[in-house]
Amino acid sequence: MTDKSLIPPSPDAAEYARTNEANAVEIFDRDEPFELFAEWLADARKREVNDPNAMALATVDAEGMPDVRMVLLKDVDRGGFVFYTNLGSAKGQQLAANPVAALCFHWKSLRRQVRVRGPVEPVTAEEADEYFASRARNSRIGAWASTQSRPLESRFALEKAVAQQAARFGLGEVPRPEHWSGFRLRPTRLEFWRDRPFRLHDRLVFSRSDSASSWTSNRLYP
Repeated sequence: MTDKSLIPPSPDAAEYARTNEANAVEIFDRDEPFELFAEWLADARKREVNDPNAMALATVDAEGMPDVRMVLLKDVDRGGFVFYTNLGSAKGQQLAANPVAALCFHWKSLRRQVRVRGPVEPVTAEEADEYFASRARNSRIGAWASTQSRPLESRFALEKAVAQQAARFGLGEVPRPEHWSGFRLRPTRLEFWRDRPFRLHDRLVFSRSDSASSWTSNRLYP
């Protein structure tokens, strides 16, 4: 049996009263989702302690088995949501073989989440170069040293690879390796969810076809 003391109790009326103020503003009068997402991300930057741009990324492998992990959003505009990775990693290979994905942002301090799904495409080499150059030098060296998702014999082996790459580049520039780049998810569906008292949550969905430029929106039962 699970130790039930490990599971937090459901909120009571007093707890909802303390946390509901941030989610009382109107959200159902929006024509498109990106402005609303930008507002929520700005709120998260003020309230979340760590990584307000963290998101769960779900992909599918060759056998149709879903896979999910946390990654960081690095750019967003009306073209989509951008993240970066080693192309030889599990997610890189899965996206190359089956270029569709889903994202989930969960901001616990705000009691909000956003779910996104759609096709995925590589970013341009210029975009990848620009972002890679903005990373800390040690992170750029790490991108060369890590064969992401492959078996690692020991922590020492990783540290040795980092030291070798650091010596290789010396004080010179660390360019982007060809095996490291980014993807852009172009959403066809976004759902905004926010907590409301007694599980009567608000859910607002925006959807469009791959070729459409305009969005339709619907409110969902919680």
